[in-house]
Amino acid sequence: MTCPPGYVCGSTYTASVIEGEIKIESLTRRCMPPTECGFKGSMTLRKRRREKMATSCCSDDDCSPTVPVLPTQSSEPNGLVCQSCSSVDSTWCYTSKTVQCTGDENACVLRVKKSTGSILTIKGCATSSFCYLGSQSYSMNGESTDFTFICNGGGIHVPNVVLTRAIVGLLLLKFFS
Repeated sequence: MTCPPGYVCGSTYTASVIEGEIKIESLTRRCMPPTECGFKGSMTLRKRRREKMATSCCSDDDCSPTVPVLPTQSSEPNGLVCQSCSSVDSTWCYTSKTVQCTGDENACVLRVKKSTGSILTIKGCATSSFCYLGSQSYSMNGESTDFTFICNGGGIHVPNVVLTRAIVGLLLLKFFS
């Protein structure tokens, strides 16, 4: 494939993992901006459902990028808990259901996928690499797909009780000083 100026040949490998086993996977090749090369990340949607993605690139015309290597995943909880939900035909979802984040998934994410005639929105845990994607648009075989990633919660994960006590303690210290 020959890419326009400012783009390189890229491969994107995605896998849906359920209960530790890859159930759906795809490898696509397209022209992409160099800023998308070398991406690795994962998202946990529910307790046992995870999506992984990786990219690789090469810059010569008609080159073949290597098959990207998906990130490894730890099952060790990291202390962050995110809302977990999905919604069809809406750009928002709300639930009291949560998912415990593990390994490098250090942000809560809202992902909106708009394809020709449909919308799918999910919330869950993600590696911070997804947070830097922002909005992405792809077109393949006459169908366009837009992704939007909005993240929060990538900071220190201190329980609210500890944080509240610390703030009250500092205010009392200031008041009695």
